[in-house]
Parts: sequence; C-alpha cells; structure tokens
Amino acid sequence: MDNLIRYIPLDKSWIIRMGILDLINNHSDTINFLKNQDKLSDDLQALLQALIDWNSKQKIYVGESGTLYRFLQFASWKLNLGKKFILKGTLQKRKIFNNPEIVNWKLKDLLNLDNKTSQWASAAVLLGNKEKIINPPFKLKLTYEAVRHWKEKRAKKECWILRYDKTILAQAEAYLNLLKTGKINFIPKQAEDYCFARAFNLITKEEGERKWLSLRSHESDRIEEMEKSLDNYKNNKEIESKDHRVIQAIVMSSKAENKEVKIKFCQAVNKSWPQFWDFLKYI
Repeated sequence: MDNLIRYIPLDKSWIIRMGILDLINNHSDTINFLKNQDKLSDDLQALLQALIDWNSKQKIYVGESGTLYRFLQFASWKLNLGKKFILKGTLQKRKIFNNPEIVNWKLKDLLNLDNKTSQWASAAVLLGNKEKIINPPFKLKLTYEAVRHWKEKRAKKECWILRYDKTILAQAEAYLNLLKTGKINFIPKQAEDYCFARAFNLITKEEGERKWLSLRSHESDRIEEMEKSLDNYKNNKEIESKDHRVIQAIVMSSKAENKEVKIKFCQAVNKSWPQFWDFLKYI
C-alpha cells in the first residue's frame, strides 16, 4: 500500500472544493499547497492558476475542468463579479447551462441541469446554500462533507487536510488484485467508476446510462466513447479518444489481457492521473 500510494494522484474533487472555499473566504492555503506539488493533474494546475488570477484578472483560465468552470462561474454570478472564463479542449465543445438566475434556484432544480450533473448544486452549497438533499448524489455528498470539514478546521484555526484520489486508488487496488489472482472484485459506486467497470465487463452500457445520465456530458459522451473505444480495441485499431478515463480503462484492460493497444492521445491521462504511466511501470 505504501508503495502504491506514490502512484495515486491527489483527490482533485476534494482539493478543488477546498480551493473554492479558501478563495471565497480569503485564504491562501490552497495556492501555497499546490505551488509545492510536483506532479499535479491538469485540473489542479488549472485550479492553481485560477486562484492566483481571481482577484487581479477578469478572464480566468479553467482548462478542461467542468467542475472548476461551473464552481467559478456560479461564484462569479453569485458575487456579481462579471468574470469571463478561458476554456480548453473538450470543455469548449460541451453544452453547459448559462443563466445567472440559477444562483437563486433550489438544489433539486440545479440537479436537473446538464444531464443531471451535481456540479451546479455543489457550487451553490460551496457558496452558502444550506439546503439538505436526502440521499444526495455522490459528489454532492462529498461537497457537504467538504464544507463541514473546512469549517471545522477553520474554527480551530487549522488548514484543511489533503486527500488522495480514493476512486483511482480503489480501481488500482482492484486491478492489482486481478493481476495477482486472475479475478476482479470491484463495484462501481459513482460515474467516475464507469469506464473502468465497463472495460472489465462489470457493468453494461444500459446500466451505466440508467445510473449516471451525466456520463453523456463529460470530456466525451462516455457511454458512446467507451463502446467505440472497446470496439477499436477488440479490432486492433488505435484508440483515438481524448477522454482520460476512457484511455486509462482501455489500457489497464489491455495489460491484463497481455495485449498491445495503440493510444493516440497518451497525455490525456494527465487530466486526472499524471502518474498513470509510472503506475503501469510499477506493476
């Protein structure tokens, strides 16, 4: 476990939430922390740049992070700041709701936007919405936890505690166990598990869409992107996806089967798991 954790990225979902809370409450801990990290994912690099530029620039770079974009756009609307955002890559092509009036909406209504992503609702909670949703989606539950943790630490005049990516860690552990035993024991718990689970036939396309409609609006339409990539893989064709989770899942599947696979956009994994190729060398 100690060796494995070296190849697991920081939990970008958690740290982005800490960063937003620090930003709106005038703390610089997230900036100071990120400045001293070596292998940051692309999304956390974008977070660092956005936090640095927020008070001095009107145009804020958010990279390819839909989470960061929605959080900061909501903050800009809520605080009447009029910020503009610089989007990169696949984020430029995504259909994202654009109406400042949503800062006054209830969480249940926000949860129906953009194929039912929980990011708008999470943004509202980070900006002070105190509504409680019973049985919230995975990432909204994380947001509630993040706000509670941040406030508890600040009340003690302490900084928040970092986390490593539990989702990627669980996938890595299941993968290592598969290589050792020939059996995989993994239950997909949230949308970010879909590509990995689909690559190892632990979930069907139909089940994925039924559970997580938001899969239709990530870096790709992950429902269709996985089917296309799996088909290319089975037919020994190059994987042309630019979606980091699709690439990671296909590559791990190929290594487990001891089969070669060609990846066109290898660097796409840096969005969430910059240590990915080092992890494969490790195993």
